[in-house]
Amino acid sequence: MADHDLCIIGAGSGGLSVAAVAAQFGQKVVLIEKGEMGGDCLNTGCVPSKALLAAAKQAHAMRKGAKFGISPVEPEVDFKRVHAYVHEVIATIAPIDSQDRFEKLGVKVIRAEARFTSPDSVVAGGETIRARRYVIATGSRAGIPPIPGLSDVAFFTNETIFENQVLPEHLIVIGGGPIGMEMAQAHRRLGANVTVLEAFDPLSKDDPELTRIVLASLMAEGIDILARVKIAAIRQDGNKIEVTLDEKGKTRTLTGSHLLVAAGRKPNIENLGLAEAGVATTERGVTVDAGMRTSNRKVYAIGDVAGGLQFTHVAGYHAKLVVKNALFRLPAKYSTDHIPWVTYTDPELAHVGLTEAEARKRHGDGQISVLRWPLHDNDRAVAEATTSGLVKAIVGKGGKILGASIVGTSAGELIAPWALAISSGLKIKALAGAVLPYPTLGEINKRAAITYYAGLATKPLVRTVIRLLARFG
Repeated sequence: MADHDLCIIGAGSGGLSVAAVAAQFGQKVVLIEKGEMGGDCLNTGCVPSKALLAAAKQAHAMRKGAKFGISPVEPEVDFKRVHAYVHEVIATIAPIDSQDRFEKLGVKVIRAEARFTSPDSVVAGGETIRARRYVIATGSRAGIPPIPGLSDVAFFTNETIFENQVLPEHLIVIGGGPIGMEMAQAHRRLGANVTVLEAFDPLSKDDPELTRIVLASLMAEGIDILARVKIAAIRQDGNKIEVTLDEKGKTRTLTGSHLLVAAGRKPNIENLGLAEAGVATTERGVTVDAGMRTSNRKVYAIGDVAGGLQFTHVAGYHAKLVVKNALFRLPAKYSTDHIPWVTYTDPELAHVGLTEAEARKRHGDGQISVLRWPLHDNDRAVAEATTSGLVKAIVGKGGKILGASIVGTSAGELIAPWALAISSGLKIKALAGAVLPYPTLGEINKRAAITYYAGLATKPLVRTVIRLLARFG
């Protein structure tokens, strides 16, 4: 007999979401967490990184007042105080994810390492737990690339950089993805010299037309971005770190004071006893079906540990699917077509659905329309001197919205109506017909949508109809 309805391993965003909903529906839930409540997002990911970026934005604004008639000044950065602010933000949000809150919801919380001992039992904190269903929500950690010498030097990952209280003189970042680029800009704006090393193309998962705008902005701020580089070796030289690059047989050495490794993620699947549980895994994580079920029908996996898109809101989406299937026995099917993501650089880079290249490959060149509207044609952007960027939407037959990408100020907020439109099956006419307040940045979405109908004014048939109607007075 099961002691619990649901046993959740991992108290990150996904695990907490399942636990909260299940408990509110009267389920008997046990939640197991060996580390900090709130997981990566609260403690070492989304929350501290955005707090650090916010501090950096304030410093940057002090240097950029000349165009508004405000004398620019070089800010005096107290990096220890910046560190304190980041942790104040974490502490403010922490009660939402706390053990106390979940225990008040009726969840049994065990702060210990969990391990399956059979397909239907888990041991944690000296207890054996048997549940009708299990959810693995153990997340991921920073991947460490096999670079010669890396294991012998001091370096940061996202799990440790927010504990640093000393502004780097020269921060070298390995990895040109969202984490690497966000941290590069934050530290540059706070006064550090920064070099980014990327083995492939920076921000490669996004539309290159838009990433070029972001990369140009970062380089204009003084960040040195080296793409398609091969790191031959890394060594510690006293307080300095030397990175040797292999450039077509010739070597080049960069010297920095600090090193950040942001080169991908690795799922936390070790020491869980997944083989004993009959749960299949790969290097990407736990293998799941479209309903987030594993090879053991009693066990689900959600969030980063399940592979695929690794975002907090995706873990929340996974949690919804599990609740739907495990509690209500309703069919649930995972899809990525409506999942948005944002890189929180300045300008921000946001995306949902298919890129232009993906849409052309899936639907064919003649079956899509590409709509654009630049920020420099938006009155609010002009007034606030934030005119770098554009919205780019991909529309298929019958006005079906296939995808959208935005680069510019508040792109993460501006992508919301496109995400809603795709998830709700709305067509482009819904955005084109919306009445929006003036002047707002949100008008760029409407303006882009209206361009879908731009050719109507010149079509002979349309003009003929207008002339005929005019005869009736």
